Amino acid sequence: MEVLNNVKQWAGSLADVGISVAALAIVLEVLGLGNMPFTPPGLSVVDNVAAMVNSLGSHGIMGLLAIVILYGIWNRK
Repeated sequence: MEVLNNVKQWAGSLADVGISVAALAIVLEVLGLGNMPFTPPGLSVVDNVAAMVNSLGSHGIMGLLAIVILYGIWNRK
């Protein structure tokens, strides 16, 4: 059981780092500083996030349900 708790904590920490890096990439792109050094040329984080939100929004109630489920999973950690 201890191993599972360690894996859960490690995965949660990794997810937090991923969210922080994504937020930093969005802020830098919005401020006009261009792409972050580790992103390939032509990759736009803001465009990808907007496309993901549009995709969820175009599916109506199923998109809303998916957002609610993901939000619940994220807050449960």
